[in-house]
Amino acid sequence: MIVYHGAYRLKQVKKPNTVLFSKQKIVKWERLKDFFPIVLVTHQTYSPNEKSENLTVIKVKDTEEAYWQFVNNYRSLFQIPIVAITGTSGKTTTKEMLCHILSVDKSIACTNNSNNSRTAHLHYLLSIDEDTEAAVFETAVGAPGDVRNAGKYFKPTIGIITNIGAHHLNYCKTLEGYIQAKGEICEALEQKGVLIINADDQNSGKLNLNQYKGRIIKVGIHSSCDFKARDIQYCTNGMRFIVQYEHNEYPMFVPGIGEHQVYNALAAIAAAHEMGIHFHEIAHQLKTFRNLNKHLQLFDGINGSTILDDTWSITTTSLEAALKVLNDVGQGKNKIAILGTITDLGSWGYIIHEQAGELIYQIGVDVLITIGEHARIMADHAVFCGLRAPAYTFNNSILVFDLLKRITDENTIILIKGDMYSKPIIELAVKLRKKE
Repeated sequence: MIVYHGAYRLKQVKKPNTVLFSKQKIVKWERLKDFFPIVLVTHQTYSPNEKSENLTVIKVKDTEEAYWQFVNNYRSLFQIPIVAITGTSGKTTTKEMLCHILSVDKSIACTNNSNNSRTAHLHYLLSIDEDTEAAVFETAVGAPGDVRNAGKYFKPTIGIITNIGAHHLNYCKTLEGYIQAKGEICEALEQKGVLIINADDQNSGKLNLNQYKGRIIKVGIHSSCDFKARDIQYCTNGMRFIVQYEHNEYPMFVPGIGEHQVYNALAAIAAAHEMGIHFHEIAHQLKTFRNLNKHLQLFDGINGSTILDDTWSITTTSLEAALKVLNDVGQGKNKIAILGTITDLGSWGYIIHEQAGELIYQIGVDVLITIGEHARIMADHAVFCGLRAPAYTFNNSILVFDLLKRITDENTIILIKGDMYSKPIIELAVKLRKKE
């Protein structure tokens, strides 16, 4: 039997030809029979009447040890570049950009959209086959150890840290703990790979890289970087800029608006160049990249207004980027920001929302609207800091639409930003768009 899929939990078995590593004794075989044939690797003993011709049982001394031997042996079959991308914001965009650039002449294995759960690592590892020439995977941090664990599967040759904000503090406990969790990418690279970092990101500068023996590539705008962007300009549906590398200059265009998009592109460009793609090919591919849905997408809105839909996620890092885009694109217009709650903060929720409020005050808006009990903290603190703009706070989105119908016109631009799991924010964003 040929194995195409892997699992270590019963609920992960969703297709035939799966190898299942199970520590638990399986009693209810009817849950699996739709997915036969299956290979079961276990230290448990099964009687002959429990077996069938579509079930192969491999008895081992230690199921967990057998699992990691399988993972390590499978990964060792492939001597290809594998990129692991982590960061608070921009992971998925950078991953998609890099895959788009590489796809010009390579067969790629990659994370599906932003499905970067730790339970999917085996699935993604097994997506690499004899035709795969490179792989690009997101390695998210929900808790300390997540990136280290991903490294055990993928053994990346190139690591990217897009930026480090304040997120997942419910498990990382402190910002320092979160920075350290992101820094596990150095362990994943096993001290011999290439690490690409955003040299202009303040928290990335706090990473302890003293023990890292691999090569470091710095990308940025203001720093003296290996890959440096200059002459950054907004244009229709994207950004133009020049990449400086080793005394040479290369013009680039990347779809998607905002300076943060240039940073995403720089990381992807640096990784692609490291993998042997010439700058001219990189530039050609990059300009045909399709920006992701709900990532600062521009739409025509109610009363002739313009909508900036950024309802994919919300962190202080992405909020700062979105507010800067609102100000850059909305020059001369009435700028409205509709913001939802920042999640996964644990006991840091109040402090981080206050920090978000300070960002709002520093960058500025003409009208501030928050939706949600915790989001109200942002508005209250922005006003406390000195924000003079009208600030409206709502527990839900029901009354927001009626307010916007009264205060918007063709000279209005509306940023709506929240978490992808916030149903009220998502529904409001759709409602605000001009009906075709």
